[in-house]
Amino acid sequence: MVRLCAKILTETELYEMDMEVRNLIDWICVSEQIKENNNTIRNLTGEYKKIEPDCREGVRVQLERMKELCKERNNLYEKQNDLKGQKQKIEKSLEG
Repeated sequence: MVRLCAKILTETELYEMDMEVRNLIDWICVSEQIKENNNTIRNLTGEYKKIEPDCREGVRVQLERMKELCKERNNLYEKQNDLKGQKQKIEKSLEG
């Protein structure tokens, strides 16, 4: 789907000329970013869960990594909320 959007963007002027096409392409791009972020969040959470037992034993390096993972995950959650807001705006404009 992303390939099709890229092709439309590079080989036509539809993105510039047709608001519905623009909104659909934007919706697809935002949806793909949300999907990628969800995968990253799952991976970070999985790594966190693997590290957690060792941290209970007081391993300082792993505890620091856990803090980094949480911060990175929280940043992605914030980005997800922003992307979801963008997606909702696009969806509303597609309805109208």
